Amino acid sequence: MAFRDAVIGIDIGTYSSKGVVSLADGSILAEARVEHGVSIPAPGQMEHDADDVWWRDVVRISRRLMDSVPSGTRIAAVGISAIGPCLLPLDRHSLPLRPAILYGVDVRASEQAARLERSFGPAIRRLSGARLTSQAVGPKVLWIQENEPEVFAETARFVTSTGYVVYRLTGEHSIDHHTASYFAPFYDIKRMRWDLRFADGQVAPEMLPELCWTSEIVGRVTAEAAAATGIPQGTPVTGGTTDGAAEAVGVGVIRPGDLMVSYGSTSYLVLVADEYRRVPDLWMTRGAREGEYFLTTAMATTGSITSWFRGQFAKELPQSTFADASEAHAQLCREAEASPPGARGLLLLPYFSGERSPFNDPQARGVIAGLNLSHDRGDLYRAILEATAFGVRHNLESMVDSDTAPRCAVAVGGGTASRLWLQIVSDVTGITQEVPDRQLGAAYGDAYIAAEAIGLVDGKSPSWVRTKVRIEPNADNRNVYARRYELYRELFRATRPIVHELANGKPANGGL
Repeated sequence: MAFRDAVIGIDIGTYSSKGVVSLADGSILAEARVEHGVSIPAPGQMEHDADDVWWRDVVRISRRLMDSVPSGTRIAAVGISAIGPCLLPLDRHSLPLRPAILYGVDVRASEQAARLERSFGPAIRRLSGARLTSQAVGPKVLWIQENEPEVFAETARFVTSTGYVVYRLTGEHSIDHHTASYFAPFYDIKRMRWDLRFADGQVAPEMLPELCWTSEIVGRVTAEAAAATGIPQGTPVTGGTTDGAAEAVGVGVIRPGDLMVSYGSTSYLVLVADEYRRVPDLWMTRGAREGEYFLTTAMATTGSITSWFRGQFAKELPQSTFADASEAHAQLCREAEASPPGARGLLLLPYFSGERSPFNDPQARGVIAGLNLSHDRGDLYRAILEATAFGVRHNLESMVDSDTAPRCAVAVGGGTASRLWLQIVSDVTGITQEVPDRQLGAAYGDAYIAAEAIGLVDGKSPSWVRTKVRIEPNADNRNVYARRYELYRELFRATRPIVHELANGKPANGGL
């Protein structure tokens, strides 16, 4: 019997996970999605249970995918991505010692990062390519050492989200160079190797995973994993990567100058570069392939503000299902469309959970300025969308300052369902955005990476991507927003000391 080769891609997200089965031409044979929650043990901390969330999701998704795969289909490879970078300590039996500490949304190690920056800041930037923020894993390792010494003493290895899933599938510990870049200050971005000079002798090289490339086959599905997931034993598994990197590959952001703008609960930008550049305010990382770099930024809250607003100020709209919530957002967008550019004098700062880039400030907070009694819900909603656009422009300006200007932009994520949001971002930034015809997220990128790893695709052209919508900037609105952006920057400078004191009683450090 002749078999068709197919690949599986699975992505573990903050609140949900998704999987796809794809053929070599990018067509989808099956999809699966499961929801999960997060644990917030204290303000500024977010965690996942590695087995009850990450591995359980992989098992559930794999089972559903395998049950849906048509007969005559052979699973030829598996690609994995996950929220990253996370930190999970394992004991000598590779069992988790505590829940995983999540990526930049977990700011518990701010003190450790600040201490390292004060003592070694310039040297760290030379080694790792950026200053330490809540996205860096190294300070979180030190946080465990200082706050949970019993856990640190039992730790035989530190892994991340993707690495743990790959281990459960294959029995092999690995981490791709892109994700390792976030293990600052323990990774040398130029030499592509671990460097523990700033670990104070507390972390040994064997406590970190073996380095690999994203599309490198690092192992094969074990008998135990096959029994749990239904994926055939012996199926090759790639080293995988973070969700952002996987999604970028999946939508064809693979050439120098290609930019991905993600519209989700948080928003992030990924720009491909072909050479290393020091950009202290952003994250310069190794890319998905050898010789490639990613310049990455991430805003802490964007789509999550729209969800908060919907839940608090649109309670009369049905919201119990995903379809209801989508329609509620659509209704709010229709109301926002009735408000002109500038939201009739409203200006909002989107730092509802601090900010990650292009500046690191866990104590930043949201501000709404210009309110009067004539404003309505549509004005407020438009001000939220405009604020996120100003944040995107702020990040893009930092990219351009590094002589790494974007050539074209691809928009992804659930927020692309809002044509208004896309148009506002293009108007504020002046960039043209293309929306792919398929919005399948990082799992689709994982499938593409798996197909590349075994030679089903050549990996040099975005053969799975087609443009559905193209958003051009409106020059008239661009002129309106130019002054609003200046006021946006000034509003933060003026209110920063106040919101810091409101947040924790501590004054702001430095300025913008």
